[in-house]
Amino acid sequence: MNQKDSKHTLDPNKWIDTYADYLFNYAVVRVNNNDIAKDLVQETFFAGLKSAKNFEGKSTERTWLVSILKRKIIDYYRKINSKKGQAEVRMNFYDNGDNEGNWIEERVPQSWNNEAEKTIENNELKSQIDDCIEALPEKYAMVFRMKTIQEFETEEICKELDITPSNLWVIIHRARTQLRNCMEKNWFNK
Repeated sequence: MNQKDSKHTLDPNKWIDTYADYLFNYAVVRVNNNDIAKDLVQETFFAGLKSAKNFEGKSTERTWLVSILKRKIIDYYRKINSKKGQAEVRMNFYDNGDNEGNWIEERVPQSWNNEAEKTIENNELKSQIDDCIEALPEKYAMVFRMKTIQEFETEEICKELDITPSNLWVIIHRARTQLRNCMEKNWFNK
């Protein structure tokens, strides 16, 4: 049997022990709330059980569960967005798109002498970035996480949240501007 012919199988009895921590960590980074992340993982396992008969074995069990979890996360954000109402603002972000997503990475120090200091500094930086994202208006934080952290495609975000690409880029631009100001005030100038 060659690689192409091998099929993956499901073993739901091992999902919690094998995948719960991974899926929880995946979810919590994307929704930034432990309780919601736990609920999403539970919903993922439940949906996996309900649709196990549709599993074709073309991917690993974990990949299949992550794809279910991604849909649960999108559904979660869609529910939040529908409650908040939608204001359309039309404006382009960067004309050429070259600067997209680079401002935080450009400011991270590139050389470190001490591994322990690096770990502490990275944890503090991550904590400050999380605090700054938390301080954003809810819709800005949601769109920023989906585009920048979760790496959803623009088209997918627009479809799921029922916004235009120009509105998405305005939100991303405003979120990045507020994040940059927050980071400059609370991290780079401390």
